Amino acid sequence: MTTPPEDAPVRVVRLERELATARQALEDFTYSVSHDLRASLRHVNSYLKIAREDLGDGLDPAIASHLDTAAGGASHMGRLIDGLMELSKVGRADMAWGDVDLGRLLADIRDQLQATTAGRDIRWSIAPDLPTVQADMALLAQMFRCLLDNAVQFTRSRPVAHIDIHASLPDGGMCELQIRDDGVGFDSRLHDRLFRVFQSLHSDKEFDGLGLGMGLALARRVVERHGGSIRADGEPGKGCCISLRLPIAGAA
Repeated sequence: MTTPPEDAPVRVVRLERELATARQALEDFTYSVSHDLRASLRHVNSYLKIAREDLGDGLDPAIASHLDTAAGGASHMGRLIDGLMELSKVGRADMAWGDVDLGRLLADIRDQLQATTAGRDIRWSIAPDLPTVQADMALLAQMFRCLLDNAVQFTRSRPVAHIDIHASLPDGGMCELQIRDDGVGFDSRLHDRLFRVFQSLHSDKEFDGLGLGMGLALARRVVERHGGSIRADGEPGKGCCISLRLPIAGAA
């Protein structure tokens, strides 16, 4: 049996101190992002509004277009800040472990999304035998809301959209969940970009707010905090399949 080095307790204390310092630095950064950058954005928006009011009803269309572009940029920046804050919270949140019924959770999120898609024909197929996982309920709900919202948005060009969710139980105490849609898809050669912050394969003009590249970055952060993994497969015009692994409740 290997005997731990005599300075092991000292190393643990040092690492704990370094971790506390790093967390405090992240807290300071988060405050700066939330407070200072938002304050600057409020000034930008206020002066854009004042400029439009001062120029009056006879505003030249070209100038109006410039003001709209500036306002759109400020709004986009605000959404970027919101996304960074969400990612920061996911990374810092204490994990509240418990048993999470995936079937019930996903059905609840589906019902919430259906309230925002009036007039669309979306055919949902959620397997009745989805497993119970060991996870943080709040983080999973946040992640699946992003993933299902993506599926809803990226299928909106389809007269009839299909979203299929099922799971398998490979070895190793993990389940593999797949969320498949028949939407716009993506070029699989650009797979790695999907999970990076601010990276997207579709523009904001095509899909409102989804060009921020935050949803999948957040999903990866959540899955990795649960000791799992996530990947995406797809083809242009043939939809997308998100596969992720999570620990099964009660697994040894």
